[in-house]
Amino acid sequence: MAIRDRLREFYNRFLSLSGEPRDIARAIALGIFIGVTPTIPFHTALVMVSCLLFRQNITAAVLGATIVSNPLTIPFLYLAAYELGVIVLGMPANPFAVTQYDIRSILEIGLHILYPLQVGGLMLAALFAVPSYFLARWAVVRIRSRNAEPVEPSP
Repeated sequence: MAIRDRLREFYNRFLSLSGEPRDIARAIALGIFIGVTPTIPFHTALVMVSCLLFRQNITAAVLGATIVSNPLTIPFLYLAAYELGVIVLGMPANPFAVTQYDIRSILEIGLHILYPLQVGGLMLAALFAVPSYFLARWAVVRIRSRNAEPVEPSP
């Protein structure tokens, strides 16, 4: 499927969302928050559980997560999350070198990567989610007002 077709499909799904603009925007922001976190194998499950827990629109949240969590953006998001986590935690960057190929060495490197990745990912998620709420709310209001039928004045 071409990128243009994907964008059109996304736009049509966005148009078909029902609910108040603030509710849709809140669900999209929740999806974006989860989509930015480095929890790639669990994004969909986390979105659905979070939507049920917080009573949000699942479709809107999945759309939000899909916007930011895709094969084109994930490498950049994860690298940025790791770098941010390393800076915030004051840790030296891990060169990803394994000196011994035993399970303990591999797990140790994994922990040195996972901890800053999660911390940085949560910070990036908040940085993405807050403005996305306002942008999504504005977009819903604008698109709906543009697509609204003009009301004829009564005689």
